[in-house]
Order: sequence, then C-alpha cells, then structure tokens
Amino acid sequence: MTGEPDLSPARLRHARFAIAAVFCTHGAVTGSFATRIPWIQEHAQLSAGTLGLALAFPAVGAALAMPLAGRVNHRFGARTALRGLLAMWTLALILPSLAPNLLALCLALFFYGVAAGMSDVAMNALGVETENRLGRSIMSSLHGMWSVGALIGSAAGTLAAHAGADARLHHLVAALALTAVGLVAARGVLDLRADPDGDAPPHFALPPKSALLIGAIGFCAVFAEGASLDWSAVYLQDTLNTDAGLAAASTTAFALTMAVARLVGDRVVDRFGPVRTVRAGGVVATAGGLLVVLARHPAAALAGFGMIGLGIAVVVPLAFAAAGRSGPAPAQAIAGVATITYTSGLIAPSAIGAVADATSLVWSFGLVTVLAFALTAGAAVLRQRSPVGHPGATPTEKAPRPNRDEPARIQP
Repeated sequence: MTGEPDLSPARLRHARFAIAAVFCTHGAVTGSFATRIPWIQEHAQLSAGTLGLALAFPAVGAALAMPLAGRVNHRFGARTALRGLLAMWTLALILPSLAPNLLALCLALFFYGVAAGMSDVAMNALGVETENRLGRSIMSSLHGMWSVGALIGSAAGTLAAHAGADARLHHLVAALALTAVGLVAARGVLDLRADPDGDAPPHFALPPKSALLIGAIGFCAVFAEGASLDWSAVYLQDTLNTDAGLAAASTTAFALTMAVARLVGDRVVDRFGPVRTVRAGGVVATAGGLLVVLARHPAAALAGFGMIGLGIAVVVPLAFAAAGRSGPAPAQAIAGVATITYTSGLIAPSAIGAVADATSLVWSFGLVTVLAFALTAGAAVLRQRSPVGHPGATPTEKAPRPNRDEPARIQP
C-alpha cells in the first residue's frame, strides 16, 4: 500500500494512539451490547433457546461479510474505509434493542455482525500496517485496548441496567457518543491507499492459503477463550460445587487476565519474538488446562483458568499480524484469519456443551488442554517476513530484519 509523505516518528506515534483509540471504541460497542442482553430478551419475549439462536447471527453475519473488507479498503483507502465501517458498527448498536420479536432480532444481529466483522478487519489491517512502519510490536496492546473498551462499555451498561434505563435510550446515546469518538480517532490513523498498479481484490474470496495455518493457530486460542469465558463458572459450580459468587468471579478474573496480558504483551513479543512467545504461552495455557482438569479445590481451578487466559492472550493479535505480512493482500489475509477465529468462537461454547453431555466437563476441558498444546506445536507458522519495498516505505523499512521472530530494533 502507498503511504503518507510524512512518516516521521511523531506522526507514527500519533497514528499508533489513534488506532488504539479505534480498537477501544470497537470494544466499547461489544461491552455496551452484552450487558443489555437480558433487557433485549425480555423486550422481544424470547426463551433461552430462541435467544441462543438469535445470538448466533452476529457470527454468521461477520463470517460472511469479512471477505468484503479487502475490496472496501482497496476502493476507498484504509482511513476512509475505516471511518465508514467503524461508524456503521457503532450505529449498529441501536438496532438489537429495537427488535420486537425473534425474526427482527435475528436480522438486527445479522447486520450487527456484518458491521462488526468488516470494521474488525479494517482496523486490524491498519494496525498491522502501523506496526510494520513502527518496526516493533503493537498488535497485542491494540487488542488489549479493545478489552479495555469492552470493560468500559460493560461498566456503563451495568450502571444503566442498575438504574433501570430503557436499553433503546441507552444504546442510542452510547451509539451516538461512540460514533463521534470513533470518527475523531480514525482521523489520526495512517492514510494508506492501494497500489494504483495493483489488481483490485475480488468482491468475495475464500481465505488465501497463507491464512489457513495462521488461522488454525487463532482457532485454537479462540476456542480456549470461548470455552473458558462461557463455561468456567459452570465448571466451578457443577464440578467443584463452588458457590455462585465465587464461580462468577472466575469469568471476570479470566477476562482481566487476558486484558492485562495483552496490554503488556508487546514488550514480551519485542524481546522474544512471536514464535517463542506463543510457544511459551502454549506451555502456560496447557499447564493451566491440566490444572483445571486435575483440580480438586476451587483455588486450583481459578489459577488454571487464569493461566489459560495468560497463555492465549497474545495469540490472536500475533495471528492477525502474521496474516498481514503473509502476502500481497493484507486485508484479505486478515479477513481469512478473522473468519476462522470467529467460526471458532461460534462453535466453542456448543462443542464444550456437547462433549460435556456425552462425557463430562472435565473431558471438555481436556479438549481445551489439547488445543492449548497445539499452540506450542504450531507456533512456527507465525514466523513471517516483514513486507519490504512497498511504495511509501521509509528507508528503515527497506532493510528489515531477515526474520520476523527476532526482536525489533527500530524505535520510533
């Protein structure tokens, strides 16, 4: 992609903070929505089963729309595409609370997922491009900022729910505020455009081969994440007879562990490289899974879930970064990895439940432990060369280190 004429250290720092604010805004939408799901369920008069059906539609919409993001980026340029897609995502928050029945909610959540997926690809593609120009890892902290945004959105939603606020009003106010914040933040990101001599990506394309192995690593991490978030509290209650309060704390502890690990993960990646970081994380997550499976006391299980969160925290950001460097079409490769990881997040909760029905939750987390170990075995696919010689590259970009798994030496 062609770059801006000004790629000074100050401009790159500004672009880094801008894309971090975009990630935070994106996460705040998710947090705002999640806390008002009970209100939406009551408003649409849904049973638990029909609500579960409706909640599958965001992942379906995202998976179908993500491959289109590369075409949008090519047509409008990275900054303009991001501003439009991010605004579509923040405004989509209004729709679910307006749905009066199951059909309307499914349609609203399908569009919600379309907006989520396309804006997710656009911001990750720009995050990778910013990381390449900085010459050091930032993707982990960007995803950490997403988690911070989700926590902020969920905190505001919790306050609104506690006050008895109508979710339609809450989401309208939140959507307008987040749209304004997102548009301002996106003004500061890098203004990158496709090479005018390059071919336009197809309107719709399957994930490129380069993204499949990288996506498999992301699949394992997201499966472990989804299983732990959705089932950790149930595991503590049903398997270890823990009270509901302590069981619920396991979910919060897991989410906080991941957020903190992502915020500090860039320093670890720059010091040890992505391959060694993911291998070490896989070892930690595997040990955590074994601790959960073998636990006879709630404290051991809580520690195990925390270790799983710590071990997998940086895997998805590094998978996106590796995808963005894996070929000539970063947005398409990132869309492929994102589609695979979204699919994992969709099937993980039901897969854990199916295994538990057939055997027990202990065996379910045995499966999680095996997938965590796969991170250690497959981490080498994240070793990718940095893109070089692209139009608009700075002189330091023209002479990259030979192996992306080596720590970065360029400082902004």
